[in-house]
Amino acid sequence: MAQKGVQLDQESFSCSICLDLLKDPVTIPCGHSYCMNCIKAHWNGKNQKGIHSCPQCRKTFTARPVLEKNTMLADLIEELKKTGLQAAPADHCYAGAEDVACDFCSERKLKAIKSCLSCLASYCENHLQPHYDVAPLRKHKLVEPSKKLQENICSVHDEVMKMFCRTDQKCICYLCSVDEHKGHDTVSAAAERTERQRELEGSRQQIQQRIQDAEKDVKLLQQQLEAIHQSADKTEEHSQKIFSQLIRLLQKRSSDVKQQIRSQQEAEGRRVKELQEKLEQEITELKRKDAELQQLSHTEDHSQFLHSCPSVAALRGATHSSSIQIRPLRHFEDVTAAVSELRDKLQDILREEWTNISLRVAEVDVLLSQPEPEPEPEPESRAGFLKYSCEITLDPNTANRQLLLSEGNRKVTLMNQLQSYSDHPDRFTEWSQVLSRESLTGRCYWEVEMRGVGVNVAVAYKNISRAGYGNECAFGYNDKSWALNCSSDGYSFWHNSIFTSISGPQASRVGVYLDHRAGILSFYSVSGTMTLLHRVQTTFTQPLCAGVCIDNFSAWCKFCSFDDRTVTKDAGCSVS
Repeated sequence: MAQKGVQLDQESFSCSICLDLLKDPVTIPCGHSYCMNCIKAHWNGKNQKGIHSCPQCRKTFTARPVLEKNTMLADLIEELKKTGLQAAPADHCYAGAEDVACDFCSERKLKAIKSCLSCLASYCENHLQPHYDVAPLRKHKLVEPSKKLQENICSVHDEVMKMFCRTDQKCICYLCSVDEHKGHDTVSAAAERTERQRELEGSRQQIQQRIQDAEKDVKLLQQQLEAIHQSADKTEEHSQKIFSQLIRLLQKRSSDVKQQIRSQQEAEGRRVKELQEKLEQEITELKRKDAELQQLSHTEDHSQFLHSCPSVAALRGATHSSSIQIRPLRHFEDVTAAVSELRDKLQDILREEWTNISLRVAEVDVLLSQPEPEPEPEPESRAGFLKYSCEITLDPNTANRQLLLSEGNRKVTLMNQLQSYSDHPDRFTEWSQVLSRESLTGRCYWEVEMRGVGVNVAVAYKNISRAGYGNECAFGYNDKSWALNCSSDGYSFWHNSIFTSISGPQASRVGVYLDHRAGILSFYSVSGTMTLLHRVQTTFTQPLCAGVCIDNFSAWCKFCSFDDRTVTKDAGCSVS
């Protein structure tokens, strides 16, 4: 509060001409005070023309007032200086490069606090005072300080532009309205402002309504975000418990198998040892008998020999060694095979169920839909496609029995004889088709190398039907599959039994590009260049599997590995 009082005193005892503290203060008849030298210089100026007036209130004096130093005011200023009054305005009161400067400050200019639209000038606090004190000036329009006042002056007529031409949509002066804008739809700038102000208010109301709606949506989204966090934490905890239970169950089964193996090992070991001990006892007894017989054989007394011979018949009974059969032995190898089979079945189940789990996770969304991001453009070179390359392996459990899989389940050949596949519900029973193990989402690219004709390169949902000759099973003849047919006559595309003929260069390789999120599926002929054969724009509702169908015994095809030199040698070829 003390500092505020000092500031007020500083303004009260400043000269309105030099804006500094009064030096040799003099008070003129109207009551205003100035530095003696400042008021003398003002009255001696060329613009005064013998008129002596007050710079603040504009009161004139017929005779030039006699100036006498106001000693009481001078003493008061000296006292105030001792209590902290500064000799000049603080630096923050002066106009900087970014500030609007007072147009009437003669030396170092102060910041303007108002601009006058009538005078087209800007004023500091001291020079603005007449606009509050003088009646004609009080009618002027004061606004916040502006550097653009000169833009209100007509560059042609040097007049204030107080009118608006609706025809040319620009501000004009009165002379413009009767000159180059004659006959145009002109109104006063104030009237146009009123009209546009009304439109502005309408726009603001719309904006404010949208702000309110958006703020409501933000609250809803925040609630959804909190709900998602809570649900995710709860689901993660529950999933961890389930997986921990599965791990404990597998560990328990592993322990049970181990215990059974060791128990069987001990039981069989005991049985072998018992038989071994009996045989060793039998060997001892036989050796004893052999010694007796040997001794008997050397007896020279014929009567004694004949008397002892009947005991030999007792040795002709069965021995324990007769229970041992010479045959291939089965130890624990079958157990290993059974455990391996269990592992394979669990892997199949996990693979299938993992797709289901991933799909369920992807279905999680918030209450308010968000705009879908723009799909990324397809690559412009084969090297660009190879950035999204994926290794495709075929699932033997889906292969028709006439299809032979080889080269790590990447090559498929149509055979005359049936293959020895085990029964499986995923197998195509009639159509010579096969699907990949991998479930495809996101952006993927793969290539199929083929020989012969009658190969269909396809993608399909995993839940496509498998049993029978119906269209619901055949690639391209239902709404769950898309197929490119490669024949001696060229290419054709099939989906939901709709046929599309395709023209394009035939090649031994077909490239397939999938952008699952954007719903894009493209087929390319790959040779020296990549030529687009057909593009599908749709909405995929499930993960896809790659697939092929072969209907000619002279044909085969192979899903390429991108480590193959034959595949990567043309990586730089362009797309047409």
